[in-house]
Amino acid sequence: MHEQAYHAQCRAAESRHPAQGPQQRDALILFALALGTFAIGTGEFGSNGIVQLFAADLGVSVPTATNAITAYALGVVIGSPVLTIAAARLNRRSLLLGLVVLFIVGNLLSAAASGLGVLILARFITGTVQGAFFGAGAVVAAYAYGPGKSGKAFATVMAGLTVATIFGSPLGTFLGQQVGWQALYVVVSVIGLLAGVAIWVFVPRTSALAGGSVRQELGALRRPMVWATMAVAALGISSIFAVYTFIGPYITDAVGAEESWIPVALAVFGVGMALGNWIGGRLADQYEFRGLILGYAVVMVFLAVIAVGGENLAVLLPCLLGVGASSMMAIPTIQVLLTRYAPEAPTLMGAVNLASLNLANALGAVAGALVLDAGWGALSTAWAGLALTAAGLLLFAVTVTRVAPPQPLAASLSATA
Repeated sequence: MHEQAYHAQCRAAESRHPAQGPQQRDALILFALALGTFAIGTGEFGSNGIVQLFAADLGVSVPTATNAITAYALGVVIGSPVLTIAAARLNRRSLLLGLVVLFIVGNLLSAAASGLGVLILARFITGTVQGAFFGAGAVVAAYAYGPGKSGKAFATVMAGLTVATIFGSPLGTFLGQQVGWQALYVVVSVIGLLAGVAIWVFVPRTSALAGGSVRQELGALRRPMVWATMAVAALGISSIFAVYTFIGPYITDAVGAEESWIPVALAVFGVGMALGNWIGGRLADQYEFRGLILGYAVVMVFLAVIAVGGENLAVLLPCLLGVGASSMMAIPTIQVLLTRYAPEAPTLMGAVNLASLNLANALGAVAGALVLDAGWGALSTAWAGLALTAAGLLLFAVTVTRVAPPQPLAASLSATA
């Protein structure tokens, strides 16, 4: 999902934790990390697909039930950076194992929830894992694959998240429809357990994966452009979640189709996200801002088409593909900028990257719930997403583009060294 951003992040980590030799470049390490990101992605995106199910079971409206989605996002936004800073000196292997345990606890608590309050707490706990896992995973991937190949390594790790959007989330939604929404969280817990075992077995105990300085990590947060870039991401990417969270109501309420179409729509959206990440990564390599500007502009067109004509399934499905692709097109550019602003804090920037995107998750879900509560209809959430993305593009124009471009990553690393 975040290949180009973590390419930069892994190279920053690589300068601090160089591989110790060919024997350490083990593809099984990458497999263990990818299995973890697959579990995380399936739980996160699968929750959006079952929101109608747990809303009905817990006796609340769909807009109210989205508070559980928002809670997860806030867990990433608030909890992940706090965990990352608190564990700055902890060996990355130990940190990953601890995060897996917390992930399993959060998902099992989600499955056992008998009321919305407990589910909200459980999703918040689970969300605290995500950013910290990705940040620590970047460091381990850089170590495993060796100098000059760390970006490729973490692209392999991120394949787990891409597979989750295309297969894990739709299958989890289908399972929830057939067995009960709790089944998604039980299955995700099992996958998390398998990932933990794989990390325990395959990631070596080595001082090369030792943590870093708390002061160094915190120093990155004093840079205004880190915060400005996060805000641009949070506003602009929120349109993904203003749509993705409400795909169920789109299908059943707006289109009037059977629930069996929901997993199909989720898979279409996931394919769009994978395609957009691939395109956006190449734009981020060649152009400074083009991926973001083009992505935000194109997604607003697709959002407007959904809002006006999305009650037709033949219109909705291609537009869902388009929203996923164009929104994701912007993300590599955003995250490359973040890591260029603070290359000396790779683990924290990993958490910050995910925090900004999950703040987008919360904003999109809340904005969509507000327009639904106002009685404007299921497709009105697309207008909410359009407004947020337009605000993000405007903020980008008046902040990031007016500041001197960050120095290239290689120069940043030389300066840091």
